[in-house]
Amino acid sequence: MIRALATLGLLASFAAADESQPLALGSRPARFTFTDTRWLERELSDFGPRAAYVIVFTTLDCPVANRVMPRVAELERAYRARDVQFLGLNVGADDALVEVAARAIAQQVEFPVARDFSGEALRALTPERTPEIVVLDREHVLRYRGRLDASERVAGTAPDSATIREDLREALEDVLAGRAVRVPRTVVDGCRITPPAALEPGPTPPTWADGVGALVGQHCGDCHVAGGSAPFALGTFAEAKKHAAMIAEVVEQRRMPPWFASREHGSFQNARGLADDERRALLRWVAAGAPEGDPARAPAPPPPRATGWRIGEPDLVLAAPREEEIPATGRVPYRYVILPHVFLRETWVAAVEIAPSNPQVVHHANLGFWKIGSDWSDSSFVTGHVPGGDPMVLAPGVALSIPAGSVLGLQIHYVPTGSPEKDRIAVGLRFPRERVEQRLRHHQIRNTRFEIPPGAPAHPVRASRRFDVDAVGIGMFVHMHLRGRDMDFVAGYPDGREETLLLVPNYSFDWQTSYVWHPGAQVFPAGTTVTCRAHFDNSRFNPFNPDPARAVRFGQETEDEMMYGFLFYVARDERLGLAIDPRDGRVRPD
Repeated sequence: MIRALATLGLLASFAAADESQPLALGSRPARFTFTDTRWLERELSDFGPRAAYVIVFTTLDCPVANRVMPRVAELERAYRARDVQFLGLNVGADDALVEVAARAIAQQVEFPVARDFSGEALRALTPERTPEIVVLDREHVLRYRGRLDASERVAGTAPDSATIREDLREALEDVLAGRAVRVPRTVVDGCRITPPAALEPGPTPPTWADGVGALVGQHCGDCHVAGGSAPFALGTFAEAKKHAAMIAEVVEQRRMPPWFASREHGSFQNARGLADDERRALLRWVAAGAPEGDPARAPAPPPPRATGWRIGEPDLVLAAPREEEIPATGRVPYRYVILPHVFLRETWVAAVEIAPSNPQVVHHANLGFWKIGSDWSDSSFVTGHVPGGDPMVLAPGVALSIPAGSVLGLQIHYVPTGSPEKDRIAVGLRFPRERVEQRLRHHQIRNTRFEIPPGAPAHPVRASRRFDVDAVGIGMFVHMHLRGRDMDFVAGYPDGREETLLLVPNYSFDWQTSYVWHPGAQVFPAGTTVTCRAHFDNSRFNPFNPDPARAVRFGQETEDEMMYGFLFYVARDERLGLAIDPRDGRVRPD
C-alpha cells in the first residue's frame, strides 16, 4: 500500500524540489528501479554487464528534450557495438507510458525507454532538468553529468559550429578508455524537473457508495467479476478494498483498463480508459484509505458472469473435441485445435463468439478458417477472444463467408493459475436474418521473409497492401510473437496524403487486442495503400525473449516470429442481395 501511494505523482499537488545533495561524481547511486514500456519493474542489472550506461531524463513536453532525443538516438547507434547501454527515463508528471513509447518511435529511438513513476531514479541520480544525461561506468559509478552538447538551448538551436564541444561523446570516449573524464560536469539548459509527491485525499474524499463502486463496475466489471477472466473479482466493496493498493498502482500507471494504442492516432469505438476526473477519484479514494461510505447507497454487486452466449442463442455450436489440460505453472505453448465440422458449402455468418469453459485460463484465442488441402499459411483470420473483449457481431447486411471445404481452427494461449486446470473451448455461430449485401473482407498485411539479428533492439520489418475498390474500414488487429515491440498502420491515399491509422507502440503478446472504428468513419478510396511497419526486440533486455543470441525468422512456433497486420473492411458499393437460410447459413434461392 505504501509503495503504491508513493507513486501517485501524476495527479499530485507537487511538493517542492528535493533539497538533498546531488549524487557526487565518483559515487555509486543507490539501487533504483523503473517501469519499462511493458509495465514491468526493471533495474540496470537487467541489461547485464556493460562497458558504460547512458541515462537520459526526458518528458513529453520539454522542447529541449524533444530536440535532443533524436540526436541521442543517433549517438546510441554509433556506440551500440562498443557495449554502451542507453536508457531514456521519462519523469513527466502526467506522461502516459503508451505515449512515452509512441514518442520514442517518432524520434527513432531504438534503445529502451521507461517511466520513473515512483521517483526512485530521481532520488538516486538527482538530475535537475530535462534532458540531463548521466554516464555510469561498468561498475555503475557516476562519471559524467550534463548535456549532450551546447547546441540545444531553451531559446532554440545554435547554428552548426566546429567550436561546440561534443560533451557526451567526449565523456564516453574517456570512460571507455578507462581515463578520467576531461569535463565531467556541464550545465544543462532545459526544463526543471518536478519530483512526484503523494496525492492528498482532500477533506471530502469519494467513497465506494458515492461513485467509486460505479466507476469500478463500469471500467473493470467486464473482467473482474465472479466467473470472469480476471484473477480476482472487484464487484463488492470488500473485494475492492482488499485490492485497493493494486488498483492505485495500475490506475496511476494507466496499465488498467488495458489499451495499447496511442491516443494521437485514430478514434476507436472500443477504446478503454479512464477520464482524468475518474482517475483522480479512484486515486483519492485509495489515498483516503478506501472508505465505504453509506452501505445503503452502494451499487448492487454484479451477478456472476453468465454462462450464456452474448451473441444470442447460436445457430451452430462447435466444441473442441477434448478438454485441454493446463499445468499449474510455466509458460504454456500455443495450443492448436481443429473444430470437428467441415463446411461442405459456402456458409455466411453474421456473429461469432469464442467461449472458453474456464475463462480464467484463456488469455487470448484466435479463430480462423482453413480450406482443406491448402497450406496452413493460407488460413484466414476470423476473430479473437481477449479478456474484456466483445464477440464479433457484424452490422446488418454484412456477413463473413466461410468457403466450401473449410474447417475452423483455434490458436489458444493458456496461462497457468497456480493449480492444474482444464478448459474446453467452443465457438458459436449465428447466421444472417437479413439479406447479405456486403461481404466482410480483410487485408492480411504480412511479411514472412525477414531475419531479426541476434541482440537487435528494434529490428524493422514492413509490408503493404493496396485497396482495389472503394472501401469502408471496420477495424484492425496486430499479431506478433514474443519479440514484437511495436507496429503502426499508415495509409497512403491516391491524392498523396498520408495518415497514421493506428500506432501500437508497446505491443504485448499477452493482450491480443482489436481496434474497431466507429461505423462508417474510415473510408479508403480505391488505390489507397496501407503499410504496416513493425519493430522487433531481440535484445537481452526483452524479458520474454527466448534466446537473444539467435537470429529469428518467420515461423509458427512462439519461439519464432510473425508479422501480421489485419485490416477488416467492406467494399463500399457492393450490393450482393443474398437471401440466407438462417438454419444453415447457406444462400437460399429466391
